[in-house]
Amino acid sequence: MYATQALTHVVPLAAELDKNKVTPGVLGFLVFAALAVGVWQLMKSMNRHMGRVNFEEAPEPGAASAAEGTPGAPAEK
Repeated sequence: MYATQALTHVVPLAAELDKNKVTPGVLGFLVFAALAVGVWQLMKSMNRHMGRVNFEEAPEPGAASAAEGTPGAPAEK
């Protein structure tokens, strides 16, 4: 079913409302609810993926050899 066909079924429901009163109606609520559910699912997925991330950085290979040759550094025996 296309979105335009779905809207044609919902539009007669909106015609029963007062023409002088501006409201988002049922369709506005459904769109807002769908967006809210989508954001909730995205946040849930993001939290799951962020929990899997390892934030520990590996030392750079050049940094270890440079630290050993610096003057004033304690010598290891």
